Amino acid sequence: MKTIFQISLGLLILLSIIFGHIQFKFNSTNKAVMDYLIDSEGLSKDSLKTEPFMANLSGSKNWMVSVKIEGDSKTYYYYLNRENKVVLESYVENGVEKVMD
Repeated sequence: MKTIFQISLGLLILLSIIFGHIQFKFNSTNKAVMDYLIDSEGLSKDSLKTEPFMANLSGSKNWMVSVKIEGDSKTYYYYLNRENKVVLESYVENGVEKVMD
């Protein structure tokens, strides 16, 4: 009984660490993209709708943020590169994806 409890507790701790890491990556990437768009691009926070997601791409492109700007029909996809700089990976216009790399 004690062994089952220890294994269960260990799995719970491991799952908490994994979930916490994912949430940290989502929040930090989303904040960096928001700060970049507000400070560097001069957009207002109220005109932005962002959604962080896992893109299943290699490296830093795995953690991306989808950005919709009020009054713009395009959807932009940003990520943080290895130097922690915000990079526009691609955008979608009229259902057609245009990759920037």
